[in-house]
Amino acid sequence: QVQLVESGGGLVQAGDSLRLSCAASGRTFSSYAMAWFRQAPGKEREFVAGINWSGTKYYTDSMKGRFTISRDNAKNTVYLQMNSLNPEDTAVYYCAAGSTWRGPQQAGFSSWGQGTQVIVSS
Repeated sequence: QVQLVESGGGLVQAGDSLRLSCAASGRTFSSYAMAWFRQAPGKEREFVAGINWSGTKYYTDSMKGRFTISRDNAKNTVYLQMNSLNPEDTAVYYCAAGSTWRGPQQAGFSSWGQGTQVIVSS
């Protein structure tokens, strides 16, 4: 398994942007499928965005256009750029890694970070 550490969360105002980072350990990072999930208070954890080893990106329709996932294999890091944030984006954001892309289901990812809190005030 790969170890994941998220960073970049915080308190922002509606309309602001934020970039989350997820640093991964291990020499095979470039082969992993990576994803971001989020869990809002009182809600189920949901898929946000994913990227496979070749750079193909996947998004939840409601976040497409506002959120951008990217990866830097030289730095073993995956990013989530979030623009035009609104209070509904308030959640704990989790980074996840899987050996291959199997879709946006949580079961397809074997390694998870501890999460980083994002709070968007109105």
